[in-house]
Amino acid sequence: MREKRTPIFIESKDVKLLPINLEHLNLYQKWENDPKVRLYARNVVPLTADDLRKRLEPSKENTKSILWFEIFYNPENRPIGTCEIGDINWYNRTAILGILIGEPGLWGKNICTEVINLLNEYAFNELNMRKLSFHVFAPNIGSWRCAEKSGYVREAILKEDVYIDGKYEDTLIYSLFKEDWLKTRH
Repeated sequence: MREKRTPIFIESKDVKLLPINLEHLNLYQKWENDPKVRLYARNVVPLTADDLRKRLEPSKENTKSILWFEIFYNPENRPIGTCEIGDINWYNRTAILGILIGEPGLWGKNICTEVINLLNEYAFNELNMRKLSFHVFAPNIGSWRCAEKSGYVREAILKEDVYIDGKYEDTLIYSLFKEDWLKTRH
């Protein structure tokens, strides 16, 4: 019997971004409900497989405003997270990126940077976005370092915006304009 393969949408050396695979809902659910992972993803209520299916399946409401991908890590030959280009505004050509590396053992290995660079390439070159944003909670140092390594500039701080681990924390908003991204490509 042949193995069923999900087509590659975008890839780099160590990472492939694939279409969401609904056969992996239980894996996505595991990541979303993992206490370490959900701490900065702000999933404060348990998510069921049905909750995730509703979020990820195309619908009239989200088809044009959010694009979901599964993150596949080549060195380990397995899916390790999900990412999105969300809150797409086709008139202003802006969007917000979201990245969830669901395997804490892989944090700090520059995977997030590789993913954000793939999303930048796709959003700027194929979707013709002019500005991308990346929202990070202040205690999530790895994510804001990822944003900065990828050329994003801190544009705003929303003071005491989110409740994390017993206290209110800031939300850092990073942005990257297409023209600035293009300057780093040459």
